[in-house]
Amino acid sequence: MKIDGLFRKTRNIPEDGGRTDMPVAQCPINTHPCPKCSFSNLHGDLAGRFYVCVCGHHFRMGARQRIEFITDPGTFEEVDAAMESSDVLTFPGYAEKLNQAQKASGEKEAVVTGRGQICGHGVMLFVMDSNFMMGSMGTVVGEKITRTFEIATQEMLPVVGYTVSGGARMQEGILSLMQMAKVSGAVKRHSDAGLLYLTILTDPTTGGVTASFAMQGDIILAEPGALIGFAGPKVIEQTIGEKLPDGFQRAEFLLGHGFVDKLSARNVQKAQICNLLSLHSGRCQT
Repeated sequence: MKIDGLFRKTRNIPEDGGRTDMPVAQCPINTHPCPKCSFSNLHGDLAGRFYVCVCGHHFRMGARQRIEFITDPGTFEEVDAAMESSDVLTFPGYAEKLNQAQKASGEKEAVVTGRGQICGHGVMLFVMDSNFMMGSMGTVVGEKITRTFEIATQEMLPVVGYTVSGGARMQEGILSLMQMAKVSGAVKRHSDAGLLYLTILTDPTTGGVTASFAMQGDIILAEPGALIGFAGPKVIEQTIGEKLPDGFQRAEFLLGHGFVDKLSARNVQKAQICNLLSLHSGRCQT
């Protein structure tokens, strides 16, 4: 019995000179396997579902994707686009990491900030990007978000912020940790002016970002399944010597314990944000 090619599947292609012996596993189709259910999502289908799998798993999105998704077309104007980090502490390998992160993400830093409109409502917006060193917070990230709140306070605008972060950027030491207090001060001044701050926590939002501006929103939304916390689950288990409950630090767990106000799936997310902005402005949508 000839077994050569026995386990190879072929595709029926019109007789136009194309190959007919290409294994299915090698076909040049851009797919995204879901880490939750293993379903292979076609890229076009996944984009049409706002990067949500058929099982409901929310894939991570880049900052520009989120901005395009949430703002009205043609209304976003970026601010502080040229700001980028420098190796102020001459930390070994940091300059190379920054260069790699810029190439991987296409961004100069781990947050994009600017003005925009959401359903006709003017807002200041900051969107963190996990593709840039997992959204870690350094001095430039802190400065850009601080300026976002300062502009919003001056122009009497609400702030909408998307958070995703592994925490403070260790390569910048205490300078990174100082951003927690600096941004928090700007948030307080914005709040004292009677203005709305809305946060959307995405996967993962951890460390110093969680311990400061991520959890300071007047209203806190969270995407389903997002990991949200200060220290990671494994660190906590090792520290307390106990097994954590199932789903600990996931958005659903935090909702049940009062740490977030509402889950926000992407298919209804913009509508939820529009309604919240309308309520605050006095132009409630029905």
